[in-house]
Amino acid sequence: MNSELVHRDVPSPNWDDRLLPIEMVVLHYTEMKPAEAALERMCDPAAKVSAHYMITEEGEVIRLVKESKRAWHAGLSYWRGHKDVNSASIGIELDHPGHALGYREFSNAQFEALVPLLNSIVKRHNIPRANVVGHSDVAPARKIDPGELFPWDRLAEYRLCLPRPEKLELGDPFDNDGAFYLALERFGYDITDGRKAVEAFQRRWRPERIDGEIDGEIRAILFQLLLDRDRGLAR
Repeated sequence: MNSELVHRDVPSPNWDDRLLPIEMVVLHYTEMKPAEAALERMCDPAAKVSAHYMITEEGEVIRLVKESKRAWHAGLSYWRGHKDVNSASIGIELDHPGHALGYREFSNAQFEALVPLLNSIVKRHNIPRANVVGHSDVAPARKIDPGELFPWDRLAEYRLCLPRPEKLELGDPFDNDGAFYLALERFGYDITDGRKAVEAFQRRWRPERIDGEIDGEIRAILFQLLLDRDRGLAR
């Protein structure tokens, strides 16, 4: 890890050994203020939570757990066959008030610190863009972070996550909701709570309207994502 990308270390005791190779990055928000309160919680053994990195709104990158170790950031979660997301991922917490404390845009300084850090991580671990996800993607029944204001589109410009499909080639291909849910599961989501899974998909891919309802637009977006993946364009 390039030490120039990390401004300080605040070691957390909340980690254990990985059981899987690193294949994912999960982005979170802290939903706590100030930043030191979030750091204190992630370093509290009783809290049993942590992350590999936290980035403050001012752009300071803080390392809490070595990448080689399993941080406790994702909780009960699932993505593309992985039930132990913590073992397969690196967790990055973004210092942010979240929905509970006044949801707002993410700061430019924070985003500009995230880009080089994330770029370093995905290159070193050969992580595909499709596996750079939000906490809501891997735990749709429980979590909504980093939320609809996170700038996935800007991150996609750096090829650090998948972009929202612009051209929907075949329109709406699913003739019923069951087919959509199966496709959503195939893409990677846990569909145990169907409505929450749809909300998570909307939050990531169509954030301007999150209502948990399956409609023609999100069906077309999902189909295009799967089509691009099958063509090898989602790496």
